[in-house]
Amino acid sequence: MRQRSRGRVTLAAVAAMCAVAALPGTAYADGEDAAYTFDPGAKAVNGDEVSTEAAELEAGSVYKSSIKVGQKLYYRLNLDATTNAYVSAVVVPKGGGKVAYGDGVTVSIRDSSDLQCSSEDANFESAEYPRPITAYGYRVVEKDSSTCQGPGTYNVLVERESKATSGPEDWDLELRYATEPQLADEAAMPTEAPEGWPSASPAPPTPAGDNRRHGGTAYYDATSLETGEWKDEVAPGQTLFYRVPVDWGQQIFATARLGNSTASDEYISGALAMSLDNPALGHVDDVSPMSYAGKPASVSLDPVPPVAYRNRFDSSSSVSAMRFAGWYYLSVTLSPELKKAYGAKPFPLTLSVKVQGKAEKSPYAGDAGIFAVTEKDKDLAKSGQSGPQAAESDSNNMKLVGAAGIGAGAVLVLALGVWTLLARRRAATAGAGPSAQSGQSPYGGPPQAW
Repeated sequence: MRQRSRGRVTLAAVAAMCAVAALPGTAYADGEDAAYTFDPGAKAVNGDEVSTEAAELEAGSVYKSSIKVGQKLYYRLNLDATTNAYVSAVVVPKGGGKVAYGDGVTVSIRDSSDLQCSSEDANFESAEYPRPITAYGYRVVEKDSSTCQGPGTYNVLVERESKATSGPEDWDLELRYATEPQLADEAAMPTEAPEGWPSASPAPPTPAGDNRRHGGTAYYDATSLETGEWKDEVAPGQTLFYRVPVDWGQQIFATARLGNSTASDEYISGALAMSLDNPALGHVDDVSPMSYAGKPASVSLDPVPPVAYRNRFDSSSSVSAMRFAGWYYLSVTLSPELKKAYGAKPFPLTLSVKVQGKAEKSPYAGDAGIFAVTEKDKDLAKSGQSGPQAAESDSNNMKLVGAAGIGAGAVLVLALGVWTLLARRRAATAGAGPSAQSGQSPYGGPPQAW
C-alpha cells in the first residue's frame, strides 16, 4: 500500500513535468496585411540636414527614421581603412498616400570632403502606388583606388524626391548598416567583372506537395523559400516578402503568376510589381509592372548572374549587386487600383522560384555572418519559417529543455522526500526489526539520480 502511494505521487510529478514539456509555444502572429513590420530591434534615429550634426550609426544595427518631402538627411559612419561598409534605406510611404513616377530616394556614402563613394536610387517608376522600396550605398576598399579609402568620418546621405502631385506625408525609413567580412586571400581574388554567364531561363520547378507559403510583411519577417512553386494570396495594396538562400556560384530565377478573376475584366496597368534585393538590401532588379484584365497573367525577373565576388566590378547595378551569398529577398505588390474594379478579396498568387548551380566555397575568412548560406538557412527554406519564427522556435525549444530539467529535478527531490517519509514510518513501526539491526536501508536505499 505504501509503495502504491509512493508510485502515485511519483507518477503525478512525472505527469506534471510532461505537461510542462508539452505546452505549445506562442503562435507566430502575422502583422496587418497591408502594413510594413519594422524590425522590433530597430533603434530610433533622426537624420540631420547638417552633416556635422549627423547621428552616428553602428555596424550590425537597424534603425528607424523618417524623411520629409525634399529633405536631404545625413547620418555618420566612422570607418577604418580595411572594412567594406554597406548602409541600406528601406522607404516606407504612409498607407493611402500618393506617389508619382519619379518619386523615390537616393542613398549615397561620401567621405569628409563630400566625394561620393557610391550611390543607388530607389524609385516607384511606372508602378505609381506606395510600397516599400530599398536602396543602399557602400564604401569598399580597393587597392587601385584613391577615393574613399582612408579611415575616418564618412556620411550617409539620403535624399528624397517627390513630385508636386505626390502626397506630402513623411516617409518612414528603415536603415541597416552591415560590414563585409575580410577575405581569406585578397591577392587571389579577381579584379575584373565577369565577361558572361548563363542567361537562359531554366525549366520551371516541379510543384511541391504542400506548397502553400504566405509571404511576410517586411524584410524582417520574410517567408523562407527554396526551389519550388509556391501558392499564396495577395490583396490589393498588399506587399508580400519572401527570402531565398543563394550561395556562391548560384543563380536565382523567379516568376510571379496572378490567377484569373470572375469579378471583372477591367484593364489595370501596372497591376503587379516584383523586386529582387540582395542580403545587404541593395536593389538587384525589378520587372516592368504586369498589367491585368481579369485573365491569368505572369511576370518574370530577367536572368541575373551567379553570385560571385567579381560581379562588384561590373558597371551594371543588377550585376554588381550579385556580389555576395546569403538571403536574397523577393517582394511582390498588388496595386490598390484593383480594389475598385475587382473588390478587396485576395487574388491567387503563384511564385515560382529556382536556384540553379553548384554552391562554391566562400572567399571570406571565418564567419561570414549574413553573407553566407548555412545548413540552418537551407532548413528554414525547406520548412518555410521566417527569421522571427525560427528564433521563437529556438526559444521555445530552450524553454522545453529547461522545463524538462526542472521537472526531472523536481521528481527526484519529491522521490527523495517520499523515500525519507516511508523510511521514518518503517523505522517507527519496525522498532528493532531486522532492518534496524542489520543497518540496511528500507526499500533498498534512496532512489538513484536520473
